[in-house]
Amino acid sequence: MSLKGRLSINLATTRGSWGFKDAVEGCLRHGITAIAPWRDQIAEIGLAEAARIVKENDLQVTGLCRGGMFPAVDKAGLQANIDDNKRAIDEAVALNADCLVLVVGGLPGSSKDIVEARKMVTDGIAAILPYARENNMPLAIEPLHPMYAADRACVNTLGQALDICVELGSGIGVAIDVYHVWWDPQLEEQIARAGQMDAILAHHICDWLVPTQDLLLDRGMMGDGVIDLPAIRRMIEQAGFHGPQEVEIFSRDNWWKKSGDEVLRTCVERFESVC
Repeated sequence: MSLKGRLSINLATTRGSWGFKDAVEGCLRHGITAIAPWRDQIAEIGLAEAARIVKENDLQVTGLCRGGMFPAVDKAGLQANIDDNKRAIDEAVALNADCLVLVVGGLPGSSKDIVEARKMVTDGIAAILPYARENNMPLAIEPLHPMYAADRACVNTLGQALDICVELGSGIGVAIDVYHVWWDPQLEEQIARAGQMDAILAHHICDWLVPTQDLLLDRGMMGDGVIDLPAIRRMIEQAGFHGPQEVEIFSRDNWWKKSGDEVLRTCVERFESVC
């Protein structure tokens, strides 16, 4: 069966071997026609060239990673972050991405006030949302595992992300990454809620290894860990989202050391067998 419309590769997964152009060529060799690049990868090759490659190969861009990182130590810093997110929206539009993924940011500076950090996140998204709406670019809040609350994302559950969506209205939804939400006892309830809101914009997959050697850079290939991937997939599909599953693996000491072709071959095999 064709992988078109079923499998996407987040280009973090092949970061150890390839830049943007090589990653696209590798994906096409393996029958994969959907990708999710990172902004630094786009900057390295140039936005115009990346957009040309996407268009000429009829690629689906399931998301651009990433916007967000709103909290700042002062108003000038917050404004700079807002301005950068508007540039990210422009890049996502140029790539015809399905959404701009938001990793919202953690505690700014030496702050211990997570409540204020979360307010900055909501205020920051509210500031860019009109621009996103004008450009028809959906924003996808990606809640991150609580271990990242201080430094990467103070929005840590799907419920928290959906509460922001309710507060801010149209043009915003969620990216559901199994690595970050698999543990949540309210996951099924909140996925159903997201479906009722038509808020699911992306579905990211990998696995949680036991033991985990690094909190950021030791994600597992699907089937190598403890996440019940088929169960979460069923929840998401029952909620009405049938877009590609996007493989996103940060693996400094394992998969990033292998050839890109081996990584993609394994991604396809595991997608077909365990997801």
